[in-house]
Amino acid sequence: MSDGQNTGETSGTTETLADLRREIDAIDEKLVHLLASRLRVVQRVVKVKNRDGLPANIPERVEEVVASACRRAEIEGLPPELAELIWRDMVAWIIDYENRHLNADRRG
Repeated sequence: MSDGQNTGETSGTTETLADLRREIDAIDEKLVHLLASRLRVVQRVVKVKNRDGLPANIPERVEEVVASACRRAEIEGLPPELAELIWRDMVAWIIDYENRHLNADRRG
């Protein structure tokens, strides 16, 4: 019986939980970097939307972005419902962010 410490026992590898956690931490670091890059583009989007008088929420674009993420997820072997959940939450946060910054830019 396994005591839960030896992850290699069932998978036939010598990986440890610490090894896998380091791998996850490295992936998380890349994800944060990519999200920061995405936000920098969103900040530029705010300037364009402000200039052109566009709203933060453009429903057709939201659906396009979510559908695209779900398609890419399926290709990559990620459950599309997970991608949809993550992208809808992220896009909702970004719409709120854009609304706050659009209103600030239009006031000042």
